[in-house]
Amino acid sequence: MGDAPRWQVWQLLATSYVEDGVRGIMFDAGGAFQRQGFAAFHDAIKGEDPASRRAQLRTHVHELGHAFNLLHSWQKNLADPPQPLGPNGGFGDRSWMNYVQNYQPPPPAPGGQAAYWADFPFQFTDSELVHLRHGFYRDVITGSNPFGVGAAEIDVDLFDNPVIDNSGLTLELRSNGSFLFGEPVVIEVKLATTDLRGCVTHGRLHPKDGFVTVAIRTPSGEAKVYRPALIRCVDQELQTVLDADRSAIYESAYIGYGKDGFYFQQPGRYQLRAQYYAADGSRVLSQVHQLTVRSPRTDADEAVAELMSGDEQGTLFYLLGSHAETLRSGNEALDEVLDHYPDHPLAVYSRMVKGFNASRDFKDLNPDKKLRIRRANSDESLSQLNKVVEASVGEQGVDNITLGQVMRRLARVEARTGNPQRATLVMDEMVDVFRRKNLNPHVMQDIQAQAERTKEAVTRP
Repeated sequence: MGDAPRWQVWQLLATSYVEDGVRGIMFDAGGAFQRQGFAAFHDAIKGEDPASRRAQLRTHVHELGHAFNLLHSWQKNLADPPQPLGPNGGFGDRSWMNYVQNYQPPPPAPGGQAAYWADFPFQFTDSELVHLRHGFYRDVITGSNPFGVGAAEIDVDLFDNPVIDNSGLTLELRSNGSFLFGEPVVIEVKLATTDLRGCVTHGRLHPKDGFVTVAIRTPSGEAKVYRPALIRCVDQELQTVLDADRSAIYESAYIGYGKDGFYFQQPGRYQLRAQYYAADGSRVLSQVHQLTVRSPRTDADEAVAELMSGDEQGTLFYLLGSHAETLRSGNEALDEVLDHYPDHPLAVYSRMVKGFNASRDFKDLNPDKKLRIRRANSDESLSQLNKVVEASVGEQGVDNITLGQVMRRLARVEARTGNPQRATLVMDEMVDVFRRKNLNPHVMQDIQAQAERTKEAVTRP
């Protein structure tokens, strides 16, 4: 099947996703020919009992709905043109496109998984059916108009003020505040409770999960919504309790590249604001966060920025590496950064991409349906990831959350090479590194818990 609009959809049933809790993805939400296929993950939906089989059907129809250009129930207002939201900001929709665990009709009606299945008519909503049956041809057929077509023009200072917010939550965006030209822009998303007696919500803070939307105003005044390159469906009952013992949770998100390409291509000051869709249907807005992209000061700054700014490089940063032939020139550009500018501050990002990519097996199915497997290169991965850690233990290098991710991957690679003792030492080192950074005690508790979970995973027989 080539790149062309047609009434055909690729479906891949894979064993599992690289992260827990993901049931499916629409894997071509970028480029000129979108919505041609999706993947579902067996380990997240397996089971032979009636409830599991019912959930399997819902997962496949949900992903197929994305292929036909249907957004999640609570995201319809981000389509172009914007579509009206259903009851309770979309969380009350009885639709294949809602999440079972997030189903919440207007109070006092009960919500949650049991209420969803009790009310679900096994169909799309009326507005979704109108789109499927009567939408413009190129808006519906796969391989044609982009997913969601485009976000509606928004006011980054206002967003849409929520009708009601009883969540007891606050949202905050943070970053280094100043980025070199061409540097991958990574933000930290913090969700905290305002009621220390306890608040229950879901812990999905990354924009690619669909519950956090980030608005960006560029130095020229243009406002746009960050749109992830991949649509990831984390349709899993996952609750997070925020209280006096754990008042906040954090997530690191690379938002420099997405469906619309690079979002920070101009030097100057940017304004960002985020919106979080809470478990009760509330929409929690952050304050406006400002960051600056600095102009290049040297010839090396310009050269490195150019080498890191192509679409293929953006995809590699988003995926944390790939051996795909279609991304060869991007990989060559990152190699050139390391070959010619190894001491430049931005080289740490090329090392991170190379280190993560070398830690994974890569499988390629050629047109003759022959499977080629490129095995992980653990030595290369260890070399690159260790250099990322060395560059980041102080105030330079990658942000703290990303550093933790790098060190956990480093421990797993050590264990894979038959050195679980070294893997546990890496986790002890991670805790020491962050303790020296004088982080919030609640953050240190999370880091210690991550270290213990990783130790358990890498030493498990």
